[in-house]
Amino acid sequence: MDTLNEWFTDHLYITFIIIYLFMTYVYNKVFRVKKLPLLKALIVYVLMGVGAFMLLIFQVDAKLPIVLCLSVAIFLMLLVRIRYFVEGRQKKQASKTQNHS
Repeated sequence: MDTLNEWFTDHLYITFIIIYLFMTYVYNKVFRVKKLPLLKALIVYVLMGVGAFMLLIFQVDAKLPIVLCLSVAIFLMLLVRIRYFVEGRQKKQASKTQNHS
């Protein structure tokens, strides 16, 4: 784990991009309920860039596992989507068997 933190410290630009992309993914999948006007969306993404820079500082200087935590959050979101997909398929199959009976 320590070598991973060293890699993130050695590659600051890549770490910043990873953090920013993970943050925007979480924002778009969880918090965005409707499409914003262009200027407001631009402001939101610029502020997320500022937040990503702050998280980069926490990742590099404080040695906090920011990228790992964001990765776990995205993995859990993926698990929830898979679960909803499987439940939807099961409901469709159940309704098909009830209609044919």
